[in-house]
Amino acid sequence: MVITSFSFICVFAVLINKVSLRETVEAVTGGSVLLPCSSTKDFKLQDINVHWRHNGSKIVCDIIKGLHSETQDPNYKNRVESFPQEYERGNYSIKLTDLTHTDAGEFSCLISHSSELQTVQLIINESPAEKGNGLIDQGNQSEKTGPDVVTSSPLLWVYIVLPLVLLVLIAGLIIYLFRKKKSHCHILF
Repeated sequence: MVITSFSFICVFAVLINKVSLRETVEAVTGGSVLLPCSSTKDFKLQDINVHWRHNGSKIVCDIIKGLHSETQDPNYKNRVESFPQEYERGNYSIKLTDLTHTDAGEFSCLISHSSELQTVQLIINESPAEKGNGLIDQGNQSEKTGPDVVTSSPLLWVYIVLPLVLLVLIAGLIIYLFRKKKSHCHILF
């Protein structure tokens, strides 16, 4: 029982470290969008490499040792903005501009030193101009999606704090059961 429970805790701890955070973001053609990616792990910038990919293969952006790399798919040239002032806080979000329908899909952010993988499903809707009404102001999009949005996201708490609380509860239960079994064995012998 104790060995099986200990194995479960080890597997659970590994899964927590490799957890893939998933988020869905909607934007409109011609607009811009913030694709969130952050880490709670504390590393020096020179130890961090962040790799943004679209649909698993297209290089959107690489942040190597705290510097924005120039290597990227031609589709993203001059359309991607990162926020170097946020790297120290573990925020590696990027802003993608001049959106088209081909930008729809899955964007993944791999923080290589900590093996954290976060994915963002981007849904592209027609802009109001394409629909013919033109009533929605694109300028308001930036108010909802700034670099600080990622650091206060409730999803991060759900994916990070909740598994840690569960791990502590499971460890406490195992210790309790182990002590109970140990005290039960003394009575029998």
